Amino acid sequence: MRAEVAAVTAENPDHAALARAGRILKNGGLVAFPTETVYGLGGNALDPEASGKIYAAKGRPSDNPLIVHIADLSDLEVIASDIPEDAYRLAEKFWPGPLTMIFHKKDIVPLATTGGLDSVAVRFPSDRTAQLLIRYGGGFIAAPSANTSGRPSPTTAGHVIADLGNSIDMIIDGGPVGIGLESTIVDFTESPPAVLRPGYISLGMLKELIPEIRMDPGLSADREDFHPKAPGMKYRHYAPKASLTIVEGPDDEVVPAIRELAHKEIQKGRKTGIIASEENAGLYPEGIVKVIGSRSDEEEIAHNLYRILRSFDDDGAEVIWSESFDSPGIGQATMNRLLKAAGHRVIYTGGGST
Repeated sequence: MRAEVAAVTAENPDHAALARAGRILKNGGLVAFPTETVYGLGGNALDPEASGKIYAAKGRPSDNPLIVHIADLSDLEVIASDIPEDAYRLAEKFWPGPLTMIFHKKDIVPLATTGGLDSVAVRFPSDRTAQLLIRYGGGFIAAPSANTSGRPSPTTAGHVIADLGNSIDMIIDGGPVGIGLESTIVDFTESPPAVLRPGYISLGMLKELIPEIRMDPGLSADREDFHPKAPGMKYRHYAPKASLTIVEGPDDEVVPAIRELAHKEIQKGRKTGIIASEENAGLYPEGIVKVIGSRSDEEEIAHNLYRILRSFDDDGAEVIWSESFDSPGIGQATMNRLLKAAGHRVIYTGGGST
């Protein structure tokens, strides 16, 4: 099976194509589509067989919950219960947008969609094409990122075609996405609420509305006995084919360290990649050097991350060294994804590694 690819944008909403996609979803098929964060792989969230197809197409562990996408705020109460006032405050501020919230689920949502949990993760995307597709498809679309499990998330339809083009029914090509990192996830099944995955909406932004909100201690858990409450909390994610290691510390120590590490790998005959800031890129004389963006623009860095990780695969890189890109805003989300992609391999220039 080769997926049909249809170009649909907010400026050119091909309603005939969206209607075909909606019928596919209602009949239990799978459709990949753009959102403002990354491309999603959609299936009918209320159909356990459709959710099973999502797991199979991605090669995704079945205990990794799927996010249910809605296109009308009133639909939240159809699938979720015990919704606190703080959640509505976040919805008023950030929905539609890159925010996912977790609540106790209602029986209408099958356990096959929630990874066996009694909770459901819900998002209302701001992308207009996504909203139209959700409505054409019945209103409740389960959609993890539209990539092979463990690979960098897709930010273009071309990435989806490369990973899933032969295993799903249709791909809606809406062009490159805007943000480039998955949504922030907040868990309201516990008190105080906790951030389970950082994203464009930072902890600081959330604290302005809910001062007691916190980062979940299981955020970086990689134990085999850990049961994830949200996508991205377990298993290696976002990874290129090459071995990736982050080098952390002051710039005047990181750059020489990466130069030395890259030189040693190149001397062994290994194709070596370097992820560098715009400010430092010219300081690396060897290797496949890719500029992720300027340190003065953390949103640019976040937007480019998955594209750059995928491009190293095209280059045949065998090992990659990356600078660190942490910052209080979306940089926290960028580092969360980069650490997952590296399997938490970090070298600290002050000595030591993890």
